Amino acid sequence: MFIQAIVFFPLVGALIAGLLGRIIGHRTSEYITTGLLIAAAVLSWIVFAGFWFAPEAAEAGGHAEATKVEVMRWIVSGALDLRWVLRVDTLTAVMLVVVTTVSSLVHLYSIGYMADDPHRARFFAYLSLFTFAMLMLVTADNFLQMFFGWEGVGLASYLLIGFWYKKPSANAAAMKAFVVNRVGDFGFALGIFAAFVVLGHLDFDGAFHAADGLKGNLPVIHFLSWDLDAMTVVCLLLFMGAMGKSAQFLLHTWLPDAMVGPTPVSALIHAATMVTAGVFMVARLSPLFELSPFAMTVVMLVGAMTAFFAATVGLVQNDIKRVIAYSTCSQLGYMFVALGAGVYSVGIFHLFTHAFFKALLFLGAGSVIHAMHHEQDMRNMGGLRKKIPITYWMMIIGTLALTGVGIPGTPLGFAGFFSKDGIIEVAYAAGASTGYIAFWALVIAAMFTSFYSWRLIHLTFHGEPRGQHHGHEAHADHAHDDHGHHGSAYDNAHESPSVMLVPLYVLAVGAVLAGVVFNDLFFGHAEHIAHFFQGSLVVPEELLEAAHGVPVWVKWSATVAMLLGFAAAYQMYIRDPAAPKRLAHANPGLYLFLLNKWYFDELYDRIFVKPALWLGNALWKGFDDMLVDKTITEGLGNRVKDITGKVVKLQSGYLYHYAFAMLIGIAALLTWAIAAGGLLG
Repeated sequence: MFIQAIVFFPLVGALIAGLLGRIIGHRTSEYITTGLLIAAAVLSWIVFAGFWFAPEAAEAGGHAEATKVEVMRWIVSGALDLRWVLRVDTLTAVMLVVVTTVSSLVHLYSIGYMADDPHRARFFAYLSLFTFAMLMLVTADNFLQMFFGWEGVGLASYLLIGFWYKKPSANAAAMKAFVVNRVGDFGFALGIFAAFVVLGHLDFDGAFHAADGLKGNLPVIHFLSWDLDAMTVVCLLLFMGAMGKSAQFLLHTWLPDAMVGPTPVSALIHAATMVTAGVFMVARLSPLFELSPFAMTVVMLVGAMTAFFAATVGLVQNDIKRVIAYSTCSQLGYMFVALGAGVYSVGIFHLFTHAFFKALLFLGAGSVIHAMHHEQDMRNMGGLRKKIPITYWMMIIGTLALTGVGIPGTPLGFAGFFSKDGIIEVAYAAGASTGYIAFWALVIAAMFTSFYSWRLIHLTFHGEPRGQHHGHEAHADHAHDDHGHHGSAYDNAHESPSVMLVPLYVLAVGAVLAGVVFNDLFFGHAEHIAHFFQGSLVVPEELLEAAHGVPVWVKWSATVAMLLGFAAAYQMYIRDPAAPKRLAHANPGLYLFLLNKWYFDELYDRIFVKPALWLGNALWKGFDDMLVDKTITEGLGNRVKDITGKVVKLQSGYLYHYAFAMLIGIAALLTWAIAAGGLLG
């Protein structure tokens, strides 16, 4: 069994690069960590192939026990006996392929992208640590082990986003990601506690078995004056954690700011690790979510809202990485719609395909930034198709996959066409008001996605060059601002080295073929899906059949929306480049609303940040400084000092002063004695 090697190879690489990087050198650290990740990726595909081609899956009637590899006994306290166990089933195998494949390619790409960074060994150590934490999460066999990986990816993301720690913007972005995720993680931790109280188990198999026994007799939690469905409370708290990690609406604000980190980090976070953790968690715990229709509805509506919101913001962003970041946020919303509808396999399918084309887009954007000497504003680009043709065509493939180009009813289409259109069909098949709301939100988001994706292509690669200035001056706060390039960024633009292009080729293959090759396993007939996943996911047969039987106009809706978005982008950025400015001037309120991301940062600043700062300053200056330090500590000390200072003055050192004080004392004593005697008499 290769699972131990897959999980611990990245940890070994992280320890070698992190502890011995200065001794063995940056180049050796790069090669060791990258080589170990490539080995882990190869082994992951072997494990995945075992489930893909396993003949026993059909014989097992769609259900098989997960393979478990015990690493060690972890926590033993009374009746609680938790073991560190690596769980391997089909869902795990899919995630292993996604995580290790993208991570290994990001490692390889980073050898070229980070070639001039003086702290490369530390960077590769963080990358490998990030991968190890995600692998711990996806192989978890109990809630606590999952929480360990969950917090591990949070820590690693903090380290990677703030890798260029000398930049204030990097430190601020890292702290923002850390704090926002703590909000979601607080809910996740409460959900784990609640699940243990309600189900009596921390291991997944025990919890799922207990949940099966609750069907038809769901427990109730008494809280204040309310009687709450226990499983709804558990699932909503768990989903709160997913909202933070997967940047869903209201807890999404950290994601675009994370773009301040190195581009390979953006690719790893957005394609294979941190943001997919929430999607995986909900899919893994599908037997619990099935017991709460209300929680499922919340998951679907939050996903639909996220998909729509992020797509609207992406329409007007000018930073090439932020456009792709909001695209990620929107696509994660699609995944949660599928999970909320109960068709978990389709949500995981989109996670699988999305990993390839989103990593391709991010690394392609990194190639553009590298060519433009770290210029990221698309308004200062243009005409790059002739300068970097390979990167251009790789970005075109990624865009075709993201926008879902394909022909409905045929096996012709890019990866995103199969998975994204499948989610839209599932939303319509789910019916009721929530299903139709989600359906239309996703169709509109598909149109917006096509528009901003082709807007990125047109602004970056087509038209005439813009912004004839030094690239590093245009983005002076970027870490690589010491290259000393002379002349305009466009004149010096050059294609990336082979070590950066090879990962793009591999990801492009996935962006083209991942959908058509694996469609039947994730969104085929219900029995095929059940045989493939072997019980690691809940498979709703009726809803799947309904999704395949939706009207023809529903199947074509996403394609029509995609074509409308493409046509609008072509009209506004190729045929009539002045149109966007006219439109912005005609609708300044709407433009600023979208440009400022619906003012969520400003709103949170007013509601949470400023009151917290005011309270902190009040406790600091009012309570600590004034009351504790000056009034109590310093005040009491000063009073004692004043009194002792006056008493000290009585010690003059002259004998007649002391004799006089003694006489005064004797006189006072005699006076008191006489007075007391008279009173007693």
